[in-house]
Amino acid sequence: MTGYHIAEDRTVLRVSGADRVEFLQGIVSNDVAKAGRDRGVWAAFLTPQGKYLHDFFLAADGESILLDCERARADDLRKRLRRYTLRSDARVEAADDLAVALSGADSRPAPEGVACFADPRHGDAGFRAIGEPAAVREAMAAAGLAPADPLDWDCRRLALGLPDGSRDLEVERSTLAEANADLLGGIDWEKGCWMGQEVTARMHYRGLAKRRLTPMRVDGPMPPRGATVERDGKPVGECRSSAGDLVMVLARTEAIDEAEPGLRSGAARLYPAPPGWLKTALKQDAAASGAR
Repeated sequence: MTGYHIAEDRTVLRVSGADRVEFLQGIVSNDVAKAGRDRGVWAAFLTPQGKYLHDFFLAADGESILLDCERARADDLRKRLRRYTLRSDARVEAADDLAVALSGADSRPAPEGVACFADPRHGDAGFRAIGEPAAVREAMAAAGLAPADPLDWDCRRLALGLPDGSRDLEVERSTLAEANADLLGGIDWEKGCWMGQEVTARMHYRGLAKRRLTPMRVDGPMPPRGATVERDGKPVGECRSSAGDLVMVLARTEAIDEAEPGLRSGAARLYPAPPGWLKTALKQDAAASGAR
């Protein structure tokens, strides 16, 4: 994928004020201080019980921090963040004048007036850009990138095993281990306390992850989101987002066998296709599960 597209399903929130970094630092799963105009940070906002609420990308923009988030759920995110401002000098506002562009290109431009950073989750995931729509399009054109079909990006994302917000995660139910955030740089274990840290850390250090999102290839009709995945007639997973012939499945780690998967969902046969980074983790999880 050498082009780009404006992600119509994404929008931007702006967090400003002298306490903006400290404010976010106590809420989200990653180190906000590492965000820059050319360095993005992927982070999540959890319940105190460690359950998923939102995930987003953060980039610094002068005296503000920009949150690249899901458009459909942006108002909920803004309201939830505002509950925690209390006496902090931090303001959370919609930045409706900004757009988010995604590209799978290997090299990224360094345009004026646009925050442009490599997708921090994986080296082959390309880059993201945040700025005024006209400025973003001008920057992409100057870099030799033409508008592309959003489906191209979605297929690339799935092949790399990257989650896409609430398309793949269940609000107030999913954990960061299930999202593979512990493997994709979505958590900073050294930065200090944050919402849901205790439960998330316990799962991580005790190896308690029993399910993980895993891309699978589909032979047959694409199962809808929420469809059950079975092996030998027993439920072992659930379908989430899909594109092309790929579907993301939240599957029990010990049930995945690339050699002879035997997985079905409705009339379709599913073949696990975990990327290299995930294969190692799945083997470790399965071994730990068998040892308990």
